[in-house]
Amino acid sequence: MGLVRLPALTAATLLAGALTLTGCGSSDSGSDDSASAGLSVGSAYMPEPVSDSMAAGFLVITNKGAAGDVLTRVTSDVAGDVTVHRTVGQTMEEAERLDIPAHGQLVLQSGGDHLMFEQLKRKPREGDKVAVQLHFAKTSPITVEMPVKSATYNPKTGH
Repeated sequence: MGLVRLPALTAATLLAGALTLTGCGSSDSGSDDSASAGLSVGSAYMPEPVSDSMAAGFLVITNKGAAGDVLTRVTSDVAGDVTVHRTVGQTMEEAERLDIPAHGQLVLQSGGDHLMFEQLKRKPREGDKVAVQLHFAKTSPITVEMPVKSATYNPKTGH
């Protein structure tokens, strides 16, 4: 799967329909303590989708290990396809993989790099939890229970 470049207007239209732009939060909802090789996941959430076919997801992967890793794929039983998107300037691009630096973080946040759940099999509702499997180049897969928050949820304020 190669990079898919979307014009800024298309990216903005997709994002406007699927999520409300907010900043990165520091809540630990959706964290998974069973991660190996120094990876842990926190601040996971999905805004309640406004579309019947698409949703966005956000989380932070922290790497406390001495070696970097790579997020290579994301799967979920709620969607036919989950893709990782990189935001570069005003353009959203599908990314095949995202690096997780040693002693660093990969931040997937509204308005930046993020997950896109496409071909939804059911529309998640506020209060639901969506299981997401994160696949890496070196680390065993990590499953995260991503809580569904209100469509206007702001992780900075918790509302």
